[in-house]
Amino acid sequence: MAELKCKFCGGSLAVEEGSTIATCEYCGTKQTLPKLSEKKRVLLFDRANHYRRNNDFDKAMSIYEQVLNEDKTDAEAYWSIVLCRYGVEYVEDPTTHQRKPTVNRTQFASIFADEDYKSAIEYADSLQREIYEAEAKAIDNIQKGILSISQKEEPFDVFICYKETDNAGLRTPDSVLANDLYHQLTQEGLKVFFSRITLEDKIGEAYEPYIFAALNSAKVMVVLGTRPEYFKAVWVRNEWSRFLSQIKAGAKKSLVPAYKDMDPYDLPDEFSNLQAQDMSKLGFMQDLIRGIKKLTAKEEEKPATVIKETKVVTNVVNNGAEQLLKRAKLALEDGEFSKADEFCEQALNIDAENAEAYLIKLLAEFKVTSIEKLGDVKEPFDNSKNYKKVVRFADGKLKGDLQNCLDKINNRIREETERKRIEAEKAEREKDLLEKAAEIEEEIFIFKTFPISLSIVLLIVTFIFLQIAPTVVIFPFVYLFFVIYLLAWSGKKLRIDKNYYKYLNMSNSERQKAYKKLGVIDENGNPIDS
Repeated sequence: MAELKCKFCGGSLAVEEGSTIATCEYCGTKQTLPKLSEKKRVLLFDRANHYRRNNDFDKAMSIYEQVLNEDKTDAEAYWSIVLCRYGVEYVEDPTTHQRKPTVNRTQFASIFADEDYKSAIEYADSLQREIYEAEAKAIDNIQKGILSISQKEEPFDVFICYKETDNAGLRTPDSVLANDLYHQLTQEGLKVFFSRITLEDKIGEAYEPYIFAALNSAKVMVVLGTRPEYFKAVWVRNEWSRFLSQIKAGAKKSLVPAYKDMDPYDLPDEFSNLQAQDMSKLGFMQDLIRGIKKLTAKEEEKPATVIKETKVVTNVVNNGAEQLLKRAKLALEDGEFSKADEFCEQALNIDAENAEAYLIKLLAEFKVTSIEKLGDVKEPFDNSKNYKKVVRFADGKLKGDLQNCLDKINNRIREETERKRIEAEKAEREKDLLEKAAEIEEEIFIFKTFPISLSIVLLIVTFIFLQIAPTVVIFPFVYLFFVIYLLAWSGKKLRIDKNYYKYLNMSNSERQKAYKKLGVIDENGNPIDS
């Protein structure tokens, strides 16, 4: 029996093996289930559902997509992505205590036209399909109501995105700064969406229709903050991520990040190709208002805006390639090679022929932090696509520096190869010498031990003859012959013993000289075939 968390209230579900639907004993909600073939999948769904219940739809969606990478037939994963795309939050009805859907990310397209919804229906069984269709119908009706209200709203020029309260429920410095900006912009005749004021007469109503209307009509969004976590707060992120999605889809809009009392490199990664504005700089407000007025001018006067695929050419949101490369260099210094590569990719979306971006990608590819260290990599890098792009777009000096690195690598490889060859030849010569030495030692050992054995035999024979036939005349001559023979071999044996022990005590250089004298090796130390 697998245990999964309820996707509505977070309570524990006891799920029978093979089940595709279940009812939560805590909130009483009947719900569809994913495929629970392994514990890892259960943990992934629990984690993603946790993020979705807390309205962190982007994080949740990325985990559901991870599930689909492993199994393209999981209907629940497709349906969960639909919930994230439409920002569906289930809230408890105080009267019936049932969980009702609300939509926080309204789309112009009907949920029934959504490709992930179609996939969920395709792979669902009959029980799951019934629930999906009923929930989709409810979500579609909510969306129609939101669209109906939003169409009646007047268009906005500027949308101010910020965090209103902190975790203690107190007003943030961001709210004060946003308030000042709101009044400055309205004095310039611009229609500004500022939730603190714009939504103050909507208490008791759903805010989504008005937020949706403002997001779709506003030409410029200013995202301001004084802390990194405020930029990444769930509802703040929900607003600016939806605005960015419109820009990526081709909408002619502009997004301006504005920060104060924080490092600009702590801004969300999605802002990395935008020119962020420092609110603490003298003249910031005047520059910002002037830029916004240009962006909200008539269509023929308005500059085009781009996020990644769309081009940004304005005084406020300008070409961010240079800023991206600065961030890439910092990531490279910190050894964050994949992050450096990502920043370069974003820079290349703006300037596709930027040689410096390809150089940083080359360094990240080989995990080095500078061009000097590129010469220390093990293998030549001239087959790298990034290297070929650098050479294609770089100036003469950079090409020369890279060629020097390649020369250094190739020279080192040649030297190493030559060193190994010499060592191999030396080892082979040593092997031959040892084999020759072994042969000589064996001959010496045999020659040394033979006279000893013969001497003993002669002494025994002489003794026997003396005992058996001491009076025979011929025997003295025989005795004399054997004694002389014995003395001759004994003398030779002593000389061999002396030379043998001298050989054993020789150093390698002394043995080399001896080998040359014996004709075992030539003057160059090479073995001579015998």
